[in-house]
Amino acid sequence: MMTARMLRLYPGAPEEIALPGAYLAHRLHERGNTGAPFVYASFVSSLDGRIALRDPSTGESRLPAGLVSDNDFRLFLELQAQADCLVTHGGYLRDLAAGRLDDVLQVGTQEATRALAQWRADNGLPPQPAVVIASASLDFPMPDSPARHGQRVVIATGADAPADRVAHWRSAGYKVLVAGTGASVDGGPLVRELGGMGFHSVYLLTGPCMLDTMLREGMLSRLYLTTAHRLLGGESFHSMLSGPELGDAGRLRLCALHYDASAPDGTGQFLAHFEPRPA
Repeated sequence: MMTARMLRLYPGAPEEIALPGAYLAHRLHERGNTGAPFVYASFVSSLDGRIALRDPSTGESRLPAGLVSDNDFRLFLELQAQADCLVTHGGYLRDLAAGRLDDVLQVGTQEATRALAQWRADNGLPPQPAVVIASASLDFPMPDSPARHGQRVVIATGADAPADRVAHWRSAGYKVLVAGTGASVDGGPLVRELGGMGFHSVYLLTGPCMLDTMLREGMLSRLYLTTAHRLLGGESFHSMLSGPELGDAGRLRLCALHYDASAPDGTGQFLAHFEPRPA
């Protein structure tokens, strides 16, 4: 089987490289340390800035067909494989329970991805990352997959979260972190809590709100962005951020840019990663 290839455009002179293994080479699990985890996020966007479309009648969101490619998903799995902690949110768990989204909370559980599980073992990571669920309402169904795979599950919320829901999850045996002064989770307190728990690499499987607070509080270490070469349109949609202007907190430095000509659907996509400017 032919190995997927992509063109590295920056840095250095253009060079064709193998796509599988390209993100594993970043070795993100070695970049963090206790007290200061390496926090990274990834998004897939259209050329007009949509990451998802929203049904205005129901409020439900969906990923448009053709926005995510097999090549991009492979690189997503490589990012996931380097995390010792995944941060998700209550909305994802509700969509998962309703069958609208697939379960992506484990690494290397399918035959096609066994090599990623072996990569974790070879690099001193536990078989599966821990899972942190960020939620303001604390109203979500707990999936059974983390328990089946021996994953540690922690719940994070704000100081104004419903007291009965906090008590519910604590009585069920879950650690509940208070990481925010309001109802929602704030990036700074959450990252400090996770660093104190010994996590070194934290992958955000979340959305615009978590990206916003991580940027505002200077907690984001790296942003991975795949841009599919297509325009989606639509009057109701999600973009990477929603909220007040970020100002200088939103200034990022390009670290690398690649071009994948084959996906999605032969139209091509850019794969880039960015880091905040040094203080």
